[in-house]
Amino acid sequence: MEQRCCESTNFDLKQIDNMTDKLTKEQRHLCMSHIRGKDTKPEMIVRKFLFANGFRYRLHVKGLPGKPDIVLRKYRTVLFVNGCFWHGHEGCSYAKLPDQNREFWASKISLNKERDMRECTLLSASGWNIIVIWQCQLKSKIINETLNSLLDELKGYKQLEKNNMIAENDINYK
Repeated sequence: MEQRCCESTNFDLKQIDNMTDKLTKEQRHLCMSHIRGKDTKPEMIVRKFLFANGFRYRLHVKGLPGKPDIVLRKYRTVLFVNGCFWHGHEGCSYAKLPDQNREFWASKISLNKERDMRECTLLSASGWNIIVIWQCQLKSKIINETLNSLLDELKGYKQLEKNNMIAENDINYK
């Protein structure tokens, strides 16, 4: 059986647990408060790529569930650029929970995932196409593959939209 160092000494377990973080509580709070929800680096990469390829979009549309990061109305498509940690990307090394306050983080990430699922369900029920791009997919080794597949997917939605418009026009004229 493994013996913890504090079992044989007079140290308080709480004191030992607090020592694992190199920052004070105030410093950690300041660091965490500077993490942005909008205009993140991964989001900016996707936005610049889309704009350079001729796509025009709206940002953070409040009238849609979840205020998607990017909204392409012409394609009836929304893009969420998710941070792997904050949205609990399954099987990703960036989504590892911190050792400290594990229950809090597990609960928070779980609620975030539930909210994401609820919002995607509402969006798809309203006829929106949903694309989720993960932070890890925008790393240097696979960024080109990710962005090119995004481009292909959007072109596919454009073709579907053209077909739907032709079908709607046929119905209107009959």
